[in-house]
Amino acid sequence: MMSGILEIVMLACFGLSWPVSLVKNLRAKSAKSTSLAFMSLILFGYLAGITAKVMTAGFNYVFYVYLFNIAMVVANLAVTLLNRHREHRAGNAQNAMAACHTPTPPLAKAKSAA
Repeated sequence: MMSGILEIVMLACFGLSWPVSLVKNLRAKSAKSTSLAFMSLILFGYLAGITAKVMTAGFNYVFYVYLFNIAMVVANLAVTLLNRHREHRAGNAQNAMAACHTPTPPLAKAKSAA
């Protein structure tokens, strides 16, 4: 009984931080401070915890906390990938704009006129 309570406390502490992280990532619209490897490792750990619950027929309240945490990590992963895509697209647009507005050096103008 006590191990279940301690497990739920641990999961609740992690679980409360994921929605905060999700809101931060949505507002920032940037993936610069997020790590796909870290989130993937956490997701793997949660999946291992759920697998342990399934194998021991431990479908209690802790199982549902694992599911909530997995949903939050998957949502964070999705937002991170979306933000990376936005950054990549914005970077390409900036590079294209820079190429269009780069002044031609005088030497290149002289060579092209000849």
